[in-house]
Amino acid sequence: MRSCAPRSSIRLFQGNSLPWGGLMPKGDEVMEVRKLKTVIAGCGKIFPMHAVPVSRDPHAVLTAVCDVKPERAGAAAERFGCRAYTDFEVMLEQEKPDVVHICTPHYLHAPLACLAMEHGCHVLTEKPMAIALADARRMLDTAAATGRTLGVIFQNRYNAGSQLIRRCLDNGDLGEVRAARVLLTWDRSPEYYSQSDWKGTWDKEGGGVIIDQAIHTLDLMRWFIGRPVTGVQASLANRTHPDIPVEDTAEGRVEFEGGACGAFYVMNHYCTDEPVRLELACTRGKAVMEGPKARVELNNGLTCLADNDPAQMFEYGDVKQYWGTSHVKQIGNFYQSLLGLAPMYVTAENAFLTQEMICALYEHGRRHFVREVR
Repeated sequence: MRSCAPRSSIRLFQGNSLPWGGLMPKGDEVMEVRKLKTVIAGCGKIFPMHAVPVSRDPHAVLTAVCDVKPERAGAAAERFGCRAYTDFEVMLEQEKPDVVHICTPHYLHAPLACLAMEHGCHVLTEKPMAIALADARRMLDTAAATGRTLGVIFQNRYNAGSQLIRRCLDNGDLGEVRAARVLLTWDRSPEYYSQSDWKGTWDKEGGGVIIDQAIHTLDLMRWFIGRPVTGVQASLANRTHPDIPVEDTAEGRVEFEGGACGAFYVMNHYCTDEPVRLELACTRGKAVMEGPKARVELNNGLTCLADNDPAQMFEYGDVKQYWGTSHVKQIGNFYQSLLGLAPMYVTAENAFLTQEMICALYEHGRRHFVREVR
C-alpha cells in the first residue's frame, strides 16, 4: 500500500497497484491469449454489467445469452452479436461454454450454477449465492465435486476505498477492528417492485433491503473485520411498501469472535439514494467509507484518502449508478484466475461466509417482523 501522508499533505489513493493482477490491458497491450467461451443466463437489468465487460475482455468471447423472455434474449443477442436461447440446458448442451455468468432472479442462482458446473462450466453468479444456506452449501459442494471454479459478485470489494481500508488492515496500520457501523438510506418506489414478478418476495428474492441492497455493505463489514460471526440480532419492518411482504427497513448487530461488533441501519424508502456509509473503529485509528471513497485516519496523525481513478472508469451503458463501476474489475480477475494469471480475489468460500451471516440475520429478524404500512 502507498504510505499515508501527513495531514498537511494528504495523498489520494486511486488503487493503481491491485492485488488481483491489475486492470485489463488495452488495445496493442493485449498479447495473443486464450479466449474462454462464455454465455450469460438472464438478460434483465443487471445483464449489461456482465455483458459489456465480457465483450471487451481479452480472455473471453461471448457466444450466447439466455432468457425466458424471447424478445429480451433476442435483443441482447443482437446487441452483442451472439446467439439467443430461451432454454438454459439447451444452451449448455449446444454451446458447450467454458464459463457461465448467472444474472437471473435470486432463486435461480443455485440450481443454474449447479447445473452449469455439472456440465463442466466455471460459474460467476450475481449476489447472493442463493436464498437458502443449504443451497449455497450445495453450490460449494458441486464446485468441489466437479473441479469447477465458482465465483460470486461482490464488486464493491474492488473499489479504491475498499482497497485502501483492506490494505491498512492487512499491513497493521489500523490495528484490529473493534466496531463497525453501516448506514444505508436508499429509495425504491412501488414501481420498482410492481415491474418485477420476483422483486420483493420471500420465495424468489429471499427478502428485501438486506439481501438486495445492503448485502454489499454488510459483506464489506464482515470482510474488513475478518473474524467468524458468533451471533446476530435483527429487527425487520415493512413501513411504506404495502404491496410486498418483505422488509424495507432493517436494523441490528453482528457479533464477531474476539469481541468486535457491527451495527447497521438500512432502509429503501428514503427520498433519494444517498452514498452508503461504513465506519470502522480500530485500535490504531478509524476508517470511513462513503460510496467508493474512503478516509483513513491513524492515531499517529497520518491520513489517507481514496477514490476511484477517473482514468479507469468503465462505461457499461444505460445502467443504475448505484451498481458502481467495479464489475469489470471482478470479472477481469475471474477470467485471469481461470487462466492462472492471477489469484481469485473473491472466493466462493469467502462469499459463503457473507451468505451465512445474511441467512442468520433473516432467521432472527423474521421472528420480529413488524408491518407498519399506513
